[in-house]
Amino acid sequence: MRSAHRSTAAVLTILLATAACTTVPAGSQNAMQTAAMGEAMVAPILTSADAVDELTFAQPQIARVTHVNLDLDLDFANRNVGGTAVLDIAARPGADEIILDSDGLRIASVTDNAGNALPFTVGERVDGMGEPITIAIGDARQIAIRYDAAMDAGALQWLSPEQTAGGEHPFLLSQGQPTLNRTWIPTQDSPSIRQTWEARVSAPEPLNVVMSGLSGGEPVDAPGNRRIFTLAMDKPVAPYLIAIAAGDIEFRALGPRTGVWAEPVVIDRAAYELADTERMVAAAEDLYGPYRWGRYDMIVLPPSFPYGGMENPVMTFLTPTFIAGDRSLTGLVAHELAHSWSGNLVTNANWTDSWLNEGVTSYFENRIVEQIYGKERADQEAALSFAAIENTLAEVGMEAPGTALHQPVNADPVGSAIVYDKGAYFLRTVESIVGRERFDAWLRQWFDNHAFQPATSAMLLEDMRRNLVRDEAEAQRLQLAEWIYEPGLPDNVARPDPAAFAEVDAAARGYTADRRLDRDAWASWSSAERQRFLAEIPRDLDAVQLPALDSALDLSASGNNEELFLWLDLALANRYEPAVPFAERFLAQVGRRKFVAPLFETLMEQGEWGRTIARRIYAETRPGYHSVTTGTVDALLQPRS
Repeated sequence: MRSAHRSTAAVLTILLATAACTTVPAGSQNAMQTAAMGEAMVAPILTSADAVDELTFAQPQIARVTHVNLDLDLDFANRNVGGTAVLDIAARPGADEIILDSDGLRIASVTDNAGNALPFTVGERVDGMGEPITIAIGDARQIAIRYDAAMDAGALQWLSPEQTAGGEHPFLLSQGQPTLNRTWIPTQDSPSIRQTWEARVSAPEPLNVVMSGLSGGEPVDAPGNRRIFTLAMDKPVAPYLIAIAAGDIEFRALGPRTGVWAEPVVIDRAAYELADTERMVAAAEDLYGPYRWGRYDMIVLPPSFPYGGMENPVMTFLTPTFIAGDRSLTGLVAHELAHSWSGNLVTNANWTDSWLNEGVTSYFENRIVEQIYGKERADQEAALSFAAIENTLAEVGMEAPGTALHQPVNADPVGSAIVYDKGAYFLRTVESIVGRERFDAWLRQWFDNHAFQPATSAMLLEDMRRNLVRDEAEAQRLQLAEWIYEPGLPDNVARPDPAAFAEVDAAARGYTADRRLDRDAWASWSSAERQRFLAEIPRDLDAVQLPALDSALDLSASGNNEELFLWLDLALANRYEPAVPFAERFLAQVGRRKFVAPLFETLMEQGEWGRTIARRIYAETRPGYHSVTTGTVDALLQPRS
């Protein structure tokens, strides 16, 4: 995923051993199969001080969900998802109850596979977690839950036709990471508890339904002008990776195993921007082994999607804000593809180790970019990443606990630069010391030996010491534990090549000295170079300099959302009134939290001038944002006590 998420750290943890993560066959396991494998699936559980996910109510060492079978109806008129979830359970001998995660689910009944009612209780709500559902299963190892999700389920966003690109049909999308899927699926919602799943989904014509699983074939007509779609994931995945989207979307093939879904009015631009996807998959395989998920498809969602991308298996969810017309922002696609290895194949066991997903993926992303677009672009994007680390450390301090890769208990969140960028630079540093050939061999075996399993920082550290480090002298040079567990930035960091932005930095210095602009140079620069220039020029500009900058570089009319965002943020920070209509339009058209939250924060920092504008714009735009975005912006706009 291209964004940071923040979660509480664990005090005690449970690490599921390899046997608990064995790939299960496609289709629902029957109760006899589940009972037979129950002891093998649950018994070999290790207690570890850095591994339990404290954001789940589940007790997987006693009973855990291994397969989810959904039969759901999508009701757009009432903004409701409901139906039945059949859960296959592996449990210790004698275990007679299972605990599931819920956040607002309305449970009508729970039965065993013979139709007998099973008692259940819904516990008290815990802020940030929802409420536990405790089910007395007796000796049942398959249960059926009839339920509805709440209209305001946090994972789901229901869009009216007016909120889509086509403007004719409604749209539904989900975003489950890290703990939102418990708002629409009754299961154990933890990245350490891997599950296979299948789904039968009914939706009104002419909408198409896609999920993060492979299609079972063409939809089947059903009464009431509806169609039924069947989908399945036969690989065990973390529950947050179950995703759904439904709307007026069509498919365009990009290669033998790649393609894109999008609204008809978007599909041509999306397909052009994503033309390199098949090459990216091949490049990723050359680096770190086979792609194990069958197909790699994507869906370009309406602009309300709160993240740049979400790595849902076989169906990456993408924001349309990456469409620049020149493929300059396709590092996003490389990032989400890389998650097919780091994140989806090997998953952090809990959210305190989210750098294992995002940092490893950010490193992998840069390697894909290097193979497809060349070393110069890869070096420039890596330099932008390093600047983000430096900016964060300058803001929060080198000793801030939240700047460690493994997030300590109750550390204040510091944003994405640590888990994404510092994580990537940790691996870049290791590579620079041991050499690329040896590093690549180690990382490939990490993916191979931990495929379809949860992992922790402690596991990766031990694996590096066992399978990568040659001797004690090299171990001291690598400073592995310091990188993972200590705040700040170790002194052995492999800094970016200063030549990556030499020309741009010189131009920024020239502008700082005498406000000199080279329009021809700007026109020839890559997007990374333009972003670097906008980040390096002075933050304080006046009412003469701002319009001159805008006019010379045509910033307000930019079709590149990364560049437009940087310009609007700079302009609003200087209370530049002519930029307000452009910011208002941008905030009305884009729901990506990376852009939306900082612009509102900048406005709120500008005294009454900015706060008045922020509240006026947010009153209009809030209904079009996903709960992930509104949860952040609501807090920003609250009056300070």
